[in-house]
Amino acid sequence: MSDTYKNLAIHLDNLPGGYPATDSGIELKILRRLFTEQEANIALGLTMKPDTVETIAERTDLPGEELAESLEEMAQKGLIFRVYKDETVMYSAAQFVIGIWEYHLNDLDPEFVKDVNEYLPHIMKEVWTKTDTKHLRVVPVSKSVVQDVEIASYEDAEELIRAQSKITAQPCICRKEHEVLGEPCDYPMEVCMSFGAAAYYYEENKLGRSIGVEEALEILDKGRQAGLVIQPGNAKKSANICMCCGCCCQILKNIKTLEKPAEEVHSNYYAVVNEDECIACGLCADRCHMDAISVEDTAVINLDRCIGCGVCIPVCDVDAVHLVAKEASGRYVPPKLTYQTYLRIAKERGKL
Repeated sequence: MSDTYKNLAIHLDNLPGGYPATDSGIELKILRRLFTEQEANIALGLTMKPDTVETIAERTDLPGEELAESLEEMAQKGLIFRVYKDETVMYSAAQFVIGIWEYHLNDLDPEFVKDVNEYLPHIMKEVWTKTDTKHLRVVPVSKSVVQDVEIASYEDAEELIRAQSKITAQPCICRKEHEVLGEPCDYPMEVCMSFGAAAYYYEENKLGRSIGVEEALEILDKGRQAGLVIQPGNAKKSANICMCCGCCCQILKNIKTLEKPAEEVHSNYYAVVNEDECIACGLCADRCHMDAISVEDTAVINLDRCIGCGVCIPVCDVDAVHLVAKEASGRYVPPKLTYQTYLRIAKERGKL
């Protein structure tokens, strides 16, 4: 086998999101499926910083006109990222997650899904659980479920949406892959959103449809009503919002297998039960995606497992559950911008 794919795997592993090697070589099988050898060689010349075709041509010693055509084709195939500065198109490397995998929303097949599902737990183990900074964070399903504290605007999903000028809605890649395998999920499908440059990419690649703020808020409410966990990108100015379930979400279903899922998410809240009000109906336990609630004489919260999402609260008919804020010393403040998040992750992984 050509060393090109091994080199590309190393290149992707040097990006913040990582692409660690396995004993089985499944990561190379995935790359051979996605990239031609020429595309893999071009990808080796890209970084996370968007560059013009001219700059990439100088770096790769490839003819500009031919390279421009190849870069655009690769962007359309979901192998790299495309962004615009004024009227100039620029290209950058895409991480495998969050990135290349999600960009293949429209061309999943059972074999591809099975290969990626074999590989993603390895990324979770070798990258996600070993960095303090995560790609996503958890915010309350509504500010109304938080008791006695005013939540920051970056933790208010409605405020995150209202601040956007470009939004797309798209199907959840995790639920889509279950559908491809003949195991459809009962939760709503089109409840993920991208913002700004990411939204333009999703729209141009026909991965999502452009929507306005009001429709985005309706989609948010649909996800909340269904009991989905709200996970924006890990920045104050988030590039996306995912609405996730513990049965499909690659992040939640993998951390759910851990003894202490709460340690693997950025969340500033945890659930508390008022034992005097609780009638032990079990509705909150049924709603919990992390198996953090057991029911004895009353509902009991396992704080090692509670990720502070608040999905348990709206179903309590007697208002016996609420979220409380963590102590100031334990609260998480995300970076302002997404690239700052990735710089943190890269430093923690020793890639800078």
